[in-house]
Amino acid sequence: MPRVHPAIRSERKVIPFRTATMSTQIVAQVREALFAKQLRPGDFLGTEKHLAARFGVSRIVARDALRTLEAQGIVDIKVGSGGGARISQGNARLFAEALAVQLDLTGVSVGEIMDAQRAIETLAAELAAVHSTAEDHARLRELNTEAERRISDVAAYTRLGREFHLAVVEASHNRVLVVQLISLQHVSWPAENPTLTPDVARRILKVHQELAALIEMRDPAGARRLMDDHVKMIGARRVAENRNRSEGTCC
Repeated sequence: MPRVHPAIRSERKVIPFRTATMSTQIVAQVREALFAKQLRPGDFLGTEKHLAARFGVSRIVARDALRTLEAQGIVDIKVGSGGGARISQGNARLFAEALAVQLDLTGVSVGEIMDAQRAIETLAAELAAVHSTAEDHARLRELNTEAERRISDVAAYTRLGREFHLAVVEASHNRVLVVQLISLQHVSWPAENPTLTPDVARRILKVHQELAALIEMRDPAGARRLMDDHVKMIGARRVAENRNRSEGTCC
């Protein structure tokens, strides 16, 4: 087993527009090697001791680089005999909430979030009608059945609506769209919809049932159109709810 992966070179590089500490340079080089496909999940990167020797830095600097890589989800670190850092297998969902926090801290508007959600969900509905499986169809039907049973329970119905939208995107079998929607739902989807009336709940359920049917019938154009109209409606309601909260009024 190599002491340090050969993709990791020892020369120092200049990183523009930031303080190019050696720890930063080690992290940047690992990231570059990943994007260049020179490092793969499961590859042994090296130990703290061997990285320090390769770059001619202290073990404290190497440790700081490895901790940063671990925090970013790039490596898994095993301590003790036979330990060291290996490139992680990856789990994009772990970072969906972190992305949501950054979006919230950035101060993106409800309108921006809903525009992005519309783009993601309309494409996902189209893809779901092409790529969904029998298990996906059963999941969508199950969620709609449960939503109909819990239609008078605002908190449960709101949660089930969120799960239905996620299930549609999961049925697209596009992991990038799934992670993006999870992030946006953290920011945009209320725990309990404050303006959900029985009439609105029934209309939403009808749309969800129609969407599930279009996906199961393999109608990508129809699923896309219906989801587009549906998310536009949700977006208008979210924007109005946010405006009312800001103005201190009640719906």
